[in-house]
Amino acid sequence: MGLLGGLINKFKKGLKRTQELVLAPLGRLLRLQRLDEGHLEELEDLLLQADLGVKAVDQLMARLRFELRGGTEIDAKAVLKEELLKILRPRSAMPFLAQGTQVVLLVGVNGVGKTTTLGKLAARLKAGGESVLVVAGDTFRAAAIDQLERWGERAGVPVLRNQMGGDPAAIAFDGATSAKARGTSWVLIDTAGRLHTKDHLMKELDKIRRSLQKVIPEAPHRVLLVLDATTGQNGLAQAEVFAKSAGVTDLVLTKLDGSAKGGVVVPILERLGLPIAFVGVGEGLDDLIPFEAEAFVAGLLDA
Repeated sequence: MGLLGGLINKFKKGLKRTQELVLAPLGRLLRLQRLDEGHLEELEDLLLQADLGVKAVDQLMARLRFELRGGTEIDAKAVLKEELLKILRPRSAMPFLAQGTQVVLLVGVNGVGKTTTLGKLAARLKAGGESVLVVAGDTFRAAAIDQLERWGERAGVPVLRNQMGGDPAAIAFDGATSAKARGTSWVLIDTAGRLHTKDHLMKELDKIRRSLQKVIPEAPHRVLLVLDATTGQNGLAQAEVFAKSAGVTDLVLTKLDGSAKGGVVVPILERLGLPIAFVGVGEGLDDLIPFEAEAFVAGLLDA
């Protein structure tokens, strides 16, 4: 099985709840060679229930209705795939390529899975032959530091930690300094969960950024905003403000396997205007996968 086939299977696994709880009737509709208005309304309802968002669904249905006006038989699944890919392809993330020491910050609100995501990302980069240093920048929760150390052990990467209550900017500085001296490819920095409305916490991110730039002027090279897929579109307004205030470059969508609204990927990309770098589709070490438009669409529409 090729790389794309493997990703499609991963996305099918991650979107299983969406398929079983929302989109089960979709396959029947998409196999019909002739669709009437009743079929289209049912199809529209299913796509909205999957949380694709009103804007994308309106675009998809407009294309289907246009095709049907021609009076010929259409392949509804092919049309939907084509239209979804038009939305998703332009928002592809840049690959994670090491060019010197690269610094990555993970940010987001509490409970979205930042620490777990960081551990999985470290494992992914290490499995690809890269050298990795993990920095426990959430110094406010002992549990976060302990959790990150366990992930470090699983991934086989070192974890730099400070005492509880220590200065996150100072440990970020130490991590960047150590990685640069050793020629480490990746520095992955965990940060405390914070709300965009808490000015002092947002200022702390600026302090971390300034500390890093004393060592590596271009750092951080990537700022990943971690979002929980199970919240659907409810957290989008918050994420939108966060993305702007924290200098976010990419998104990571976690817990896709726990959501019955896996289509939320589409409105997230449309509204935030940022690429999704990775998606979490399970609890395993290898269940953080790069977002790939073709694989996602196949996982969503192919039962």
